Amino acid sequence: MTAFLVVLVIILFGVAVMQMGKIMRLANPEIDANAEIANDKDNNVNGYLMLGFVLFIYVLCIVSFYKWGDVMLPESASEHGLQIDQLWLISMIIIFIVGIITQWLLHYFAFKYRGKKEQRATFYADNDKLEFIWTIIPVIVLAGLIIYGLFTWTDIMNVNTEDDPMVVELYAYQFDWRARYGGGDNTLGEANVRLIEGVNQLGVDASDPNAQDDVVVNELHLPVGRKVLFKMRSQDVLHSAYMPHFRAQMNCVPGMVTQFSFTPTITTEEMRMNDEIVAKVNHINQIRRDKSQELLANGEEELEPYEFDYLLLCNKICGGNHYNMQMKIIVESEEDFNAWMAEQATLAEALNQ
Repeated sequence: MTAFLVVLVIILFGVAVMQMGKIMRLANPEIDANAEIANDKDNNVNGYLMLGFVLFIYVLCIVSFYKWGDVMLPESASEHGLQIDQLWLISMIIIFIVGIITQWLLHYFAFKYRGKKEQRATFYADNDKLEFIWTIIPVIVLAGLIIYGLFTWTDIMNVNTEDDPMVVELYAYQFDWRARYGGGDNTLGEANVRLIEGVNQLGVDASDPNAQDDVVVNELHLPVGRKVLFKMRSQDVLHSAYMPHFRAQMNCVPGMVTQFSFTPTITTEEMRMNDEIVAKVNHINQIRRDKSQELLANGEEELEPYEFDYLLLCNKICGGNHYNMQMKIIVESEEDFNAWMAEQATLAEALNQ
């Protein structure tokens, strides 16, 4: 660390000396050919560099879409996800159109009106018409996007209890997830972190009648086509329940319960047959096979083949092992879900073991 600071001080000292030299040259009344005052040649060079840079931005954008466009998420696996994707698409189209035009104008004007020795700049104090145009257009566009976004958000966040959503608690802690189902009565029992003890990892109040048939699992199963209302808690720090394929995300805040609901529309097996997913899985497994050859050559175990699964991730940097905080989500038919649920022990059974 000391050596690093010494090197840093030396570098900063050199920079300071260089800047002092520039100040001395500028203070010299006898300006020579090496003085740091831009001439027509400097202005021409910088003008053409501005044009070159905007073209570089465009080429970089095109190459990025071509090379990494396949890493984007596939079609949404939830009902509301279609609205999210539509809002995102409209926003991106507007941003790209505005960005392409404004970047070109910015760099082209820097080139067109570059400094020339015999040319003086014309100063306009104001232009009411121009200022009105460049003010009202962003106001209208942004107001439209905000209103559209508010309607979309309201439609997504309003939970219609008449749909009889299945209630599931997502419990976050460093660095893992647990899910708790409401059981046969579809009602979660009361819980408090102060009640955490032994197998009761979620602090569920065992004296609450509604808690007796609750089911706690470390793998989330969801029936396709049924609305699910997630109640989210955190044991320790701020986490964020992120389910990208369902276009769902909500913070898990210590001391309070947050909620989000959605209806899964595509089972895990159906998504595994999606053309985009098949291509991604094949690409990932090719990389893993290549890596496995290196590992085997060094006497290490090869990597297992990758298989697509929906995942619940933490989207807040919650600590050192944040990257590994995830839980598998399985979307299946109602029959398969009921069969799986029948195999799970209730909280009362787990506490009595």
